[in-house]
Amino acid sequence: MLIAGVDEAGRGPLAGPVLAAAVILSKNRIKGLRDSKKINKKELLRLDGVIKKEAIAYGIGRASVLEIENINILRASLLAMSRAVNSLKVMPDIVLCDGNQTPDISVPTKTIIKGDTKIESIMAASIIAKVARDRIMTSLDIIYPQYNFRSNKGYPTKMHLLALKRYGSCKHHRETFNPVNKLDNLFRNEY
Repeated sequence: MLIAGVDEAGRGPLAGPVLAAAVILSKNRIKGLRDSKKINKKELLRLDGVIKKEAIAYGIGRASVLEIENINILRASLLAMSRAVNSLKVMPDIVLCDGNQTPDISVPTKTIIKGDTKIESIMAASIIAKVARDRIMTSLDIIYPQYNFRSNKGYPTKMHLLALKRYGSCKHHRETFNPVNKLDNLFRNEY
């Protein structure tokens, strides 16, 4: 039976897309798998490479900022998950999703709350999604250095909020998210 683990990265940030990954692991165990939030950058990159090499299949799905704005972050996350599963070169028999919501896919699914701390294929998906999203945010930092996306990855750090207050938002910010919306209005009123 082929099992795919699915997880997303980027629900909480104020900027950037939400990404999801689906991973079907082989029988070979991958040492060091755990929740991506508990792994340092160097180890994340190493594991990303090992997972991609060892997995039977993996896929990445994405929902854009525009999609997040139009359908909300939860539905956009589920859309990214369905895209990740649909991009797999091998279809699984079952999909295990981190959380309590399932994407709209034709494969049987089961949700697992805190699955990224319990199920290795979900841990692997968590790592691939995080590394892929971090790369996107690092590349956006080259175009928009004032927001320091390389460091904050779009999350609402103190420096990011100060940059929003000073410069307003860019097209990669999620305008419907409260801190962006409030600070954008403040920026517009001051200038």
